[in-house]
Amino acid sequence: MRPAQLLTILDREFTSTHEGHHTPVMLWGPPGVGKSDMIRQTGARHETPVIDIRLSQMEPSDLRGIPFRNGDFVEWAAPAILPDAERHGDTGILFLDEITSAPPSVSAAAYQLILDRRLGEYEVPAGWAIFAAGNRQGDRGVTYTMPAPLANRFSHFEVDTHLDDWVAWAYGHGIDERVIAFLRFRPELLFDFDPAHNPVAFPSPRSWEFAHRSLQKFGDHAELLQGTLQACVGPAAGIELTAFVNSLDKMPDLDDIVAGREVPVPDEIDLQYAVAAALVGRAIRAQETADAAAVTGHILSYAGTFPQREMGVMLVSDLHRAIGESLFRVPEFATWANAIADVMLYE
Repeated sequence: MRPAQLLTILDREFTSTHEGHHTPVMLWGPPGVGKSDMIRQTGARHETPVIDIRLSQMEPSDLRGIPFRNGDFVEWAAPAILPDAERHGDTGILFLDEITSAPPSVSAAAYQLILDRRLGEYEVPAGWAIFAAGNRQGDRGVTYTMPAPLANRFSHFEVDTHLDDWVAWAYGHGIDERVIAFLRFRPELLFDFDPAHNPVAFPSPRSWEFAHRSLQKFGDHAELLQGTLQACVGPAAGIELTAFVNSLDKMPDLDDIVAGREVPVPDEIDLQYAVAAALVGRAIRAQETADAAAVTGHILSYAGTFPQREMGVMLVSDLHRAIGESLFRVPEFATWANAIADVMLYE
């Protein structure tokens, strides 16, 4: 399932804790596709704490707690890492990350916590959602087969990579527009992991964020850039991204485009992707200025000049995901939409 859909599911599962309909959710997927990040995004959207427990690093007693004598009885001191309404708040997310890397003895200790929301005398506060994530056995991670009794305590979702969803996330998090443009140009490289070869560095949503960081740190060190990009996304993808970045000196003047001057569209397809990504970035940065509508309008006008109208559709689609419904109030939007109506309706 694509990330945008899963974020909606996680939102609804979180809010359902107040209605008594919450079902613990298990996210499955290969490394680097953003499973943990989606959980953290859900917590951030609801402004609620996320307690991240790595079961792979725990012993059964770490969950069950420590026994102590109380008169003629033995009681258990619940570990402080578990959610507590007084210390952590009435609502939150208990996130069991790397759950498939936990040894069976620890998984068994988690059965009652996940299904019954309690461990002995301890009880998970009613407003807390329980989410988990882990790698599949074929992903070359340290994994155990999830026992059937534990698996039956979750609803299960497979995380797929989806370029549109990643691009929307990337614009929202200030990812370098050159990386976004490159992946629009080479979408199959968003995630390219072959567990049979067990690569050390490979393209994934996580490692493209690392590539973004490398561009900020080493963009002015031409002799280091290719090596640092390869260290993040692997040898082949690192070479391609370096060549793509180096070709951008042929880009048209973006200032002229956003100012409404007539600028020809470059012939090279890779440069067209680069221009489209850069213009979305310009529109985002203009939103807090008095010129926002004018800048967006000029970008919409330019979107209609691409020889391949699908390129303009991609640009405007990314623009809509980035700045929202305000796009439709810009006068040039209606002109652009009428010009490409046959592409949207029939192709």
